[in-house]
Amino acid sequence: MKLISWNIDSLNAALTGDSARAQLSRAVIDTLVTENADIIAIQETKLSAKGPTKKHLQILEDYFPDYVITWRSSVEPARKGYAGTMFLYKKELTPVITYPEIGAPSTMDCEGRIITLEFDTFFVTQVYTPNAGDGLKRLLERQIWDKKYADYLAELDAQKPVLATGDYNVAHKEIDLANPSSNRRSPGFTDEERAGFTNLLNKGFIDTYRHLNGDVTGAYTWWAQRSKTSKINNTGWRIDYWLTSNRIADKVIKSNMIDSGDRQDHTPIVLEIDL
Repeated sequence: MKLISWNIDSLNAALTGDSARAQLSRAVIDTLVTENADIIAIQETKLSAKGPTKKHLQILEDYFPDYVITWRSSVEPARKGYAGTMFLYKKELTPVITYPEIGAPSTMDCEGRIITLEFDTFFVTQVYTPNAGDGLKRLLERQIWDKKYADYLAELDAQKPVLATGDYNVAHKEIDLANPSSNRRSPGFTDEERAGFTNLLNKGFIDTYRHLNGDVTGAYTWWAQRSKTSKINNTGWRIDYWLTSNRIADKVIKSNMIDSGDRQDHTPIVLEIDL
């Protein structure tokens, strides 16, 4: 199987926008089409509570005619047009789809952050992890989320092996971002968030990129849009992951980033696994 995950940062902008960035986003979508993955996970769709419009669905159908689409949006009392996730999967696949709530604090369970696909012998689940926010105003809630989410993955893993992906909004180790020393209290690299990710892995999961590629440096999945030179200079962060249950680690064939050209922000990540 080939599986891809990508934080698109607004599905509407990517599909219907006419800005230079929208054109770069569509170039990434063109790349995903050529990858011909079995499953594509999309985070930060930023759609309304009603989900994709007829126009969105038609454009997606044109790009991905052989796929079924399932989505989850932020709903009240959470913010409108916020967060959100989507799966596209090949029509011959017939998963049972769930939209879990994990007992998260505040409105986090209403923000469309998790979708899970259950197959006969494994799960595929994606997450868009809440950001700790400017000034770390959401850090305490984020810590509760991290624990609840880790427990949720462990519950899945107790039933059958798990492939888990998404934007986890944390650079786990110093080699996972270009400038660790100046980001000690930045969202995504606090000791608390890093410990939360360690706790998740300790429940029986591997970071497939590190499992296959070791401690290579300069390997990132996100570059800040606010800095015009972040990608040119490769001052990035690795905050998007494919995780698997430990017991199927030996079945992972490939775990890597997909080149997104000049587009800053997130780049897609790909997992190939022999299940």
